[in-house]
Amino acid sequence: MTDFNLAGTSAPWVVFVPKDSAEAHRQLAALEEKGGRVHRFAASGLATEQGVYQVFAETLQFPGYFGRNRDALVDCLDDLCGAVTGGQVGMAGVITGTDDRLLEAEHFPGFVSVLCQAADRANSAVDLDGDPLDRPAIAEHFVFECAEFDRETQDKVARRVEQPGLIVTKGDGFVGAALDPHEWHSSPRP
Repeated sequence: MTDFNLAGTSAPWVVFVPKDSAEAHRQLAALEEKGGRVHRFAASGLATEQGVYQVFAETLQFPGYFGRNRDALVDCLDDLCGAVTGGQVGMAGVITGTDDRLLEAEHFPGFVSVLCQAADRANSAVDLDGDPLDRPAIAEHFVFECAEFDRETQDKVARRVEQPGLIVTKGDGFVGAALDPHEWHSSPRP
């Protein structure tokens, strides 16, 4: 049983899988078949916080006024244009070659939280206060393809990602992360 859907608008927003995960590859192909986009990022370019801002801005064509900070990253990931998301279908960001260098980086837990915040906003048709947005929910997920993904690595990922405000789940061959709605939403999502 799969506990994530990369072509849909349900959590978890961030998923860690083995690099050869047939299920993740199948779901990414399904997203593309629907007209969505898959963007790839090499983990080696994300080893520093400034590297994250640089690589995401270049790959996803952020506007020139992108502020190169966490709040600006959330805003830009939420406001992606149709060319990046396949219109109103969605997108997945795939981080390839995820290894200990990225997992142990100081900025890593905050980076995952930012991805969850942005994806939570994009995957919703309402804002954090429960007010309707002027656009439908758009599928947005982030997949970390891990070079090694044995039980020890899964436990390590879960420990690194676990933080206040996030719900971390472990399933058969994946670790997922999403915002805790009790901490992030003032009213229930429709």
